[in-house]
Amino acid sequence: MTPTLGIGLVGYAFMGAAHSHAWRTAPHFFDLPLRPELAVLAGRDPAKVAAAAGRLGWRGTETDWRRLVERDDVDLVDVCTPGNTHAEIAIAALEAGKHVLCEKPLANSVAEAEAMAEAAAKAAARGVRSMVGFTYRRVPAVALARKLVADGRLGEIRHVRAQYLQDWIADPAAPMSWRLEKDKAGSGALGDIGAHVIDLTQHITGQAITGVSATLETFVTERPLPTETGKLGGVGGSGTGRVTVDDAAVFLGRFTGGALAVFEATRFALGRKNGIRIEINGSRGSLAFDFEDMNVLQFFDGDEPAETAGFRRIIVTEPEHPYVGAWWPAGHGLGYEHGFTHQVVDLVTAIAAGQDPAPSFADGLQVQRVLDAVERSASDSSRWTPIEDEGPRPPHRSQARGGALDGAAPQIELREDHR
Repeated sequence: MTPTLGIGLVGYAFMGAAHSHAWRTAPHFFDLPLRPELAVLAGRDPAKVAAAAGRLGWRGTETDWRRLVERDDVDLVDVCTPGNTHAEIAIAALEAGKHVLCEKPLANSVAEAEAMAEAAAKAAARGVRSMVGFTYRRVPAVALARKLVADGRLGEIRHVRAQYLQDWIADPAAPMSWRLEKDKAGSGALGDIGAHVIDLTQHITGQAITGVSATLETFVTERPLPTETGKLGGVGGSGTGRVTVDDAAVFLGRFTGGALAVFEATRFALGRKNGIRIEINGSRGSLAFDFEDMNVLQFFDGDEPAETAGFRRIIVTEPEHPYVGAWWPAGHGLGYEHGFTHQVVDLVTAIAAGQDPAPSFADGLQVQRVLDAVERSASDSSRWTPIEDEGPRPPHRSQARGGALDGAAPQIELREDHR
């Protein structure tokens, strides 16, 4: 009988729902070495957390995350709360011997992220694992992009362009949210969505950002206070609150291999709902990805004859593609939620193998240092700002068919009816 892994989830809104779906779904499509059990869900409001637990499939509830951490039926703590609570919850869980999955960005400051990475390193020596939730790494087209770079198909990387474009607060009447308060969110579009493209470009290229020149902008400084909250925003009421974070971030960067980079993160791009756009140009080829067409990767092979050369539209839905063999017949696309499921698969597999999963808290700390450098540059007339205390990047290895992104976890088996 497959051993169990008791999961305790802190937070039940947007990310909590996505993580709940992943914990429920993963063992039904992948033969996992440990069977996740949705043991307990924590939230401050007893009635709301009870309703969420019933809706999302959790066995029990707590109104204090500390009691969740203390429970014997919890082996892993999943942190899906605002950034100002990440460090306290994650460090307490690690010290209690619980594995931790923490949503991105890892923390609200470099100091908090450093404390979390230090706690994770100490816990790892005792066999306790931790991972930060940069789920877009697990999109099959992104995993294929990384493999193409690792295999040398792009040659020397010269240009990196990355955008994360949303529009959910473009209307000045959109209400306040914790994501618009610096003491809770740390930063605005920069940390909320910019962190994703920082991680994705470093992950795909296998290189680190070494310095930035940045500008931040807040277009709407006051917003209606919400009468009720929703998955991102809510419903506006009377009175206003002050926006204390950036609405948009734009910055230049350079990678360890010398490539030039341009980044943009905004929640004011009308018509763009969740547009993550990555383009990488190398000496031998190029690739391009847009999450709003997430099952497609565009690839240009510079070694092809000019007469027939051009961007190739690869539909990343074949069983040979990363993760895809566990799901539907070829050509049947995946969606937003599948990245979270793949995250569960890689994390559980690494825990069972006694290996450190990726991205680690150290990876999350490195992204935090880039976020910090962007803010410091923007506050200093866009002065070029080096990334301080860079840690070593993990090896950029090719991916095994259908397996974990970083080669850290052994190949998992697909269920018989999905082979």
